[in-house]
Amino acid sequence: MADQHQIASAAELRRLYGHAEGLAAKKSLPKLDRHARDYIARSPFLCIATSGTGGRADVSPRGDQPGFVQVLDDYSLAIPDRPGNNRLDTMENILINPNVGLIFMIPGFEDTLRINGKATITADPAILERATVDRKQPKVAIHIAVEEAFFHCAKAFRRSRLWQQDAIVDRKVMPTLARIILEQTAAAEVPPRDEEVAACDVAIEEDYRTQLY
Repeated sequence: MADQHQIASAAELRRLYGHAEGLAAKKSLPKLDRHARDYIARSPFLCIATSGTGGRADVSPRGDQPGFVQVLDDYSLAIPDRPGNNRLDTMENILINPNVGLIFMIPGFEDTLRINGKATITADPAILERATVDRKQPKVAIHIAVEEAFFHCAKAFRRSRLWQQDAIVDRKVMPTLARIILEQTAAAEVPPRDEEVAACDVAIEEDYRTQLY
């Protein structure tokens, strides 16, 4: 049954919101200017959005020391691919659909940098060599051809109070990652044993310690 309250067209949306005006309408640039470059150089974290077969969407975090994303020129950058779980959701999506969206963050900054463009996967030795950490070189990097770059205002961060110390939530209010995944993947009505969870917690921490690069 159709949702009678569903907004189904751009025209309906615009009747509710109107159009972007002033600086909001003009701020999008087709390249990386000095402010975007400076932000990227200071950013230790980004999220990359992709979509693949049938339009299935995915957002994945990427993080490392500030400056880990290489600005190659005004129109391109490279994100090293560090060790993960080998799902490869992002990169397999890129092989199907190169259109990507990025949002860069800096701890303590309430404004963010958004970049849209087209991605490819590269094994360029020069890019990979510059991304080497502890003598460990990534297998590939994600190359982004920049089509649009703009800064995003702080309203989401002001509402969420993301960087506020008194808004920090104690991690202990939820189970550990190991317990969550073991419970999600366990056979029906067969909860994981405490010793199994403890062993998995140790394995995850060991992976963090030895497999960041």
